[in-house]
Amino acid sequence: MKSPIEGLQIPQDWQIAPISSLADFRRGISWRKQDESPPGEGTLVISIPNIKDGWIDYQSKFNHYIDIGIPASKLLREGDIVFVGSSGSIHNVGRNARFSQATENSIAFASFTFTARPNPSVVDSHFFYFLVNSDLVPFQAFCKRAADGKFNFQLRDFASRLVVPLPPLVEQKAIARELAAVKRAIEAQEQIIQITTELKKALMQKLFSEGFRGEPQKETEIGLVPESWGVVPLSDVCRFQSGGTPSKQNPDFWQGTIPWVSPKDMKRPRLNDVADHISIEALESGSKLAPAGSVFVVVRGMILAKTVPVALATVPMAINQDIKAIVPGAELRSDFLLYALEAFRESMFKKVGRSGHGTATLMGHEVAAFKIPLPDMQTQEEIAYAFQNIERKKELHEQKYTSIQALFSTLLHELMAAKTRVNQLNLNTELIP
Repeated sequence: MKSPIEGLQIPQDWQIAPISSLADFRRGISWRKQDESPPGEGTLVISIPNIKDGWIDYQSKFNHYIDIGIPASKLLREGDIVFVGSSGSIHNVGRNARFSQATENSIAFASFTFTARPNPSVVDSHFFYFLVNSDLVPFQAFCKRAADGKFNFQLRDFASRLVVPLPPLVEQKAIARELAAVKRAIEAQEQIIQITTELKKALMQKLFSEGFRGEPQKETEIGLVPESWGVVPLSDVCRFQSGGTPSKQNPDFWQGTIPWVSPKDMKRPRLNDVADHISIEALESGSKLAPAGSVFVVVRGMILAKTVPVALATVPMAINQDIKAIVPGAELRSDFLLYALEAFRESMFKKVGRSGHGTATLMGHEVAAFKIPLPDMQTQEEIAYAFQNIERKKELHEQKYTSIQALFSTLLHELMAAKTRVNQLNLNTELIP
């Protein structure tokens, strides 16, 4: 294995230290099934599902509680970092979180996890947390694949072989402060994005049941809607278009400029481009082009989280066989249709069945028969405009989140590798308040 610090120019006041000299590493506890307690009783044991990327999920449905004597060495203390030590994906090994919960109750950590307890006389605990999340600590390089296919972290090998650059304690603390400030900015953007998502959901529930004008409501087969609104099946106001996949045997079909949409692209409410593109020849071979303003619905395979993914095409696009295009008629705005399907897609999920191969499938006739509310065109426009404003706000903060994440990744490497010294920093104040 090539050392991550090979070729680094280390300042004279820094040292190269074995990682084992910075922290005490320990594996977690094992127990028998009969040692387990009912939920909420005994000692909570943090296991792999509890360890998220940077935080610990104390409410996981996979929580374990045990009622046996637990050595102090297997209990978490403030400042400990708990790591995933085994996974079917090598990229999950080393995922970690810093334990900082103040609690009267002891919390243990399980086998197939391990912890690091930083030595405060040598290393600042916050600096150490950022260090082990930098590219100078390659957990995947110390994994071995077991007979069951899982990748197991070789803790002893890691602790005995890995060396890292270490600045003086004063500089460690300064580095940790700067990185923590960027992290807080990232978390602030995450919180705004989450709030905006919840606001959109709440507004959907309100507008599609009450409208804008405070008029009386009526009970329908899709729930309460304003009295003046209609409720219609999609087949009354839309036409439908299926998709397909051009032959992979003809590379020319995949060298064009026409966006070709598959379920993996359905991550945003509006699509103006996607990863794959096909040629005019591919269209002529049997694929069809859905017009701009079509609303795409995923009908096969990837239907998750009790919802059905939907997205609006802002330009003409081709689609694969797992997607159906809904093309609205003259009395239905495409953006209103998008939001109506978003608002009622949990109901659409109830129409999902299983094909003969066990694949989640939404049949074409179920899409055609699916009912949506239908107000007048002015109300459709007002509702669409309200949601577009929320989406623009969310997109703005998603872009800012992405920018700050990129800044953090660059800064983490630069500071840990001494390519930039902390006293040379001039952070972008537009990104970091």
